[in-house]
Amino acid sequence: MAAERIAARFSPATRRWYAEGATVVIGSTAGGLARAEALATELGDRALAVCLDVAREDDWAAAVAAAEQRSGRLTILVNNAGVQNSATTIEATDPAVWDHTFAVNVTGQFLGIRAVTPAMRRAGGGVIVNIGSAMAYGGTALYAPYAAAKWAVRGLTLSAALELGRDNIRVNAIHPGVVSTKLINEPATPGGRPIADFYDPRPYAVPRLGEPADVTAALLYLTSGEASFATGAELVPDGGLLLGPALPAGV
Repeated sequence: MAAERIAARFSPATRRWYAEGATVVIGSTAGGLARAEALATELGDRALAVCLDVAREDDWAAAVAAAEQRSGRLTILVNNAGVQNSATTIEATDPAVWDHTFAVNVTGQFLGIRAVTPAMRRAGGGVIVNIGSAMAYGGTALYAPYAAAKWAVRGLTLSAALELGRDNIRVNAIHPGVVSTKLINEPATPGGRPIADFYDPRPYAVPRLGEPADVTAALLYLTSGEASFATGAELVPDGGLLLGPALPAGV
């Protein structure tokens, strides 16, 4: 995979892409920039960390410019920045929480697509992968801002796929189920309870939490030549969550 990539915030796939010869640009907000820079230093000369607030258009412009300056072209964008709201009813949700959730989870992806499109045209094509959620296929009590934002990611992905197909730019989405990450294992707000406290994977077809490696495998596929016929696709690695409880073994 000899392509240049921007990953909005950290991605477990970054190491894999770098190992396969890619130039990687790791975007992080100011609070995590030191960790991003440490990772880039650890990886080597083909890695670069940039300050990127995905809700800021000027940050995206600077990130794209840095990617093209470092490698000469930009061919892959992974839109994986995301925030989760704390569990609360719609009635009790602060509008500022709603706005922030959409700013990062939806507007951030919109601005990312908008920023990289000219660069991908200059490169002769590219691939964009938006990270959504299995919540984008149903309603989820107490998480309306997050669920609504992830529904919006589906519409954005499909619309972009239609607009950019003739530019040789493929746009796909991955909608993971419950994956063992900080978002699941730590409270969204101080004093709260993490989602892991409420989720039991044992009734489902694959009775475990997802792992970052499960999403990495999907990312590597969608951004490779093996997926050259896939655009507007939505992969849902959720262990069977959306199917509902599986038939018990032996029945």
